[in-house]
Amino acid sequence: MPRMLDVSDDVRAEIGNEEADRLLAGENAPGSYDCTSCRTQGDSEVERTSTVLFVGDETAVLAFAHATCIPSQVVRVAEEQLQGAVRSITGGASDLPRAEEYGGSPGQAVLGITSGLVLIDGQLHPALVVEPTGPVARPGSDGTTDEFLPLVTEQGFQPVKDMAEVPAALPGWSVLLAMGQLHAVLQPGTSGGNPVSWWQAHQPLQVTDGWRTAANKSSTVLVYTAPAGSIGQQPREDLLRNALERAAARGVLAAAAMPLAGT
Repeated sequence: MPRMLDVSDDVRAEIGNEEADRLLAGENAPGSYDCTSCRTQGDSEVERTSTVLFVGDETAVLAFAHATCIPSQVVRVAEEQLQGAVRSITGGASDLPRAEEYGGSPGQAVLGITSGLVLIDGQLHPALVVEPTGPVARPGSDGTTDEFLPLVTEQGFQPVKDMAEVPAALPGWSVLLAMGQLHAVLQPGTSGGNPVSWWQAHQPLQVTDGWRTAANKSSTVLVYTAPAGSIGQQPREDLLRNALERAAARGVLAAAAMPLAGT
């Protein structure tokens, strides 16, 4: 039976077109699996599933994740990590490291995003709140320390001490909106090249009319970031604001203002 699998171009390039096509046809893909991101069970027959290829120096292991957790991707890990996982698993990938622990930087694969309006000095500002789905480690580290906040501050995000202040602008970064949907947060390319995605929507995300109106009016979006578990999914904007204020008080919130690209 065909599976509801997403196979990214990077994964396809690693495993080859034949193997990718067999996976999509359901020949080599499991029905149920343990998500390599959230660790809960998934079913590729009834829900969209991402293929995640863990690659070491000599070993590669294909795992699966809910598409709502992370997109299909190639994750580079230490060879000893993979060898340990291979020894301990039989037909699955549940003992692999979490994909987000080995992203190496707070890249698009590990980031969850929420949109909302933030009131500052009597004015509503369109805001995005970016929070990883799990801890983010530096390349070569043992993965025991969440490095997300130091990594984003190294990229230019400023610590937030007071939610009553508008964050400083971050040169070269922008928020891409197209036809009323959120597509990406872009960062400068290396050596002055074209901008690249820091976060990219697996599917374009709808924003409210109020958010879009405020964004078009100011042409600026405030982007707040915090480590996994700091903000959470808040059902109302007042609760989101409260969570942001608590994160700022704990010293775990960083932010930047970015120009809006698109409409």
